[in-house]
Amino acid sequence: MKSKPGKITVQQEPVLVLGGTGKTGRRIATRLKTMGVPIRIGSRSSLPSFDWHNEATWDACLNGVAAVYINYAPDLAMPGATDAIQTLVDRAKTHKVRHLVLLSGRGEEEAQACERIVQDSGIAWTVVRASWFNQNFSEGAFVEMVQAGQITLPKVATPEPFVDVNDIADIVVAALTEPGHAGELYEVTGPRMMTIADVATELSQATGRDIRYVPVPHGAFLTGLAESGAPKDAVWMLDYLFSTVLDGRNAHLTDGVQRALGRPPRDFADYARELAATGVWSAVA
Repeated sequence: MKSKPGKITVQQEPVLVLGGTGKTGRRIATRLKTMGVPIRIGSRSSLPSFDWHNEATWDACLNGVAAVYINYAPDLAMPGATDAIQTLVDRAKTHKVRHLVLLSGRGEEEAQACERIVQDSGIAWTVVRASWFNQNFSEGAFVEMVQAGQITLPKVATPEPFVDVNDIADIVVAALTEPGHAGELYEVTGPRMMTIADVATELSQATGRDIRYVPVPHGAFLTGLAESGAPKDAVWMLDYLFSTVLDGRNAHLTDGVQRALGRPPRDFADYARELAATGVWSAVA
């Protein structure tokens, strides 16, 4: 399948990138800035600031923007997410925002409810529904496990088609700067199914180190997280993901990256080799 036709349009009004300092947001912001698209970062540390838990901060961020990349933190599956997305969409309509691009999650009923809110908004929309990120192992909760040589996670044999965050960023940027993506739902995965044991094997090959998957009982994993001082939201989210989303519902590949970009998705092995070269997974002394 071919990528969407059309010439890149560089607009004068800014794009609001929510979560603009996170995994997807900062990549999207960098790409847009390089293209000459004016951006406004939506985060608690930016000016004006944006805080999902403080609606009083939203209007200043939405004022005058042409489009919004919506990345709800920590996840659309969290209680209260649908109310927040509905309120944001209502505010966006008031500010005459013309395009909404939502990052959603595969196999999450709550996330799909948020998708429907965006799709029914009356504003042009694009949804990117993503599987687990490759970058969870290099930028997220599991990087220290890889550095230690033991990926200690709940016992799960269900494979997951991990997707590269750079593919997601490329799709969002295309949706924000090219015609032809409005009204599209891109469900994105990597090119193959992988268990966590497969991930450990790939990381071992890329780093030249012995990195093992150490499965533990679900309850013991959550107890360890709580005792380590992990935020309650993070504990809740990982509990939800390992007990619900990894039940096999997402154990299939999709063509979202190919449809959106006209190229295949990036493979985990390529990601692992590139990141290993940076030293991010060097053993911790």
